Amino acid sequence: VLALNGKIRKAGDKIFASNGKKVDFASALGSCEEAGGTLATPMNEEENQAVLSIVKQYNQYAYLGIKEGETPGQFKFINSMPLNYTKWHKYEPNGKGTEKCVEMYTDGSWNDKKCNMYRLTVCEF
Repeated sequence: VLALNGKIRKAGDKIFASNGKKVDFASALGSCEEAGGTLATPMNEEENQAVLSIVKQYNQYAYLGIKEGETPGQFKFINSMPLNYTKWHKYEPNGKGTEKCVEMYTDGSWNDKKCNMYRLTVCEF
C-alpha cells in the first residue's frame, strides 16, 4: 500500500498522492487501484496544477490515467470517458499508435509515451 509521507494535494473533491516510486504504467495503475484509487486523471486546470506540484516535488515525469484508444492519436481516460480537458505539449501527441500512454512533464504539459517506461506513480482518490 502507498506510504504517502505528506506528498498529497487536493483539488476540488479529488485527492492526489504519490509514493515516490517510478514504475511502468501497468504497475503504477495497479498500485493506485490496490490503494483504492486510480492513476491521476486531471480533468481541469486546477487538477493538472495539483498533479504538477507533485511532479515538481519529485522532479520526475509521471504517468496519467489516460491511454490511446482503438483509433491512433485518439486518447481517453482509462475509464473510457472522452478527454474534455487536455494539456498536450507542443506537437504532441505524435506517437500515432506506438505511444499508448501519457506522461506529464515537469512543466505540466502532456506527452504520449510508451507504457513500459519508468515514471512517477501519482494516484487520485
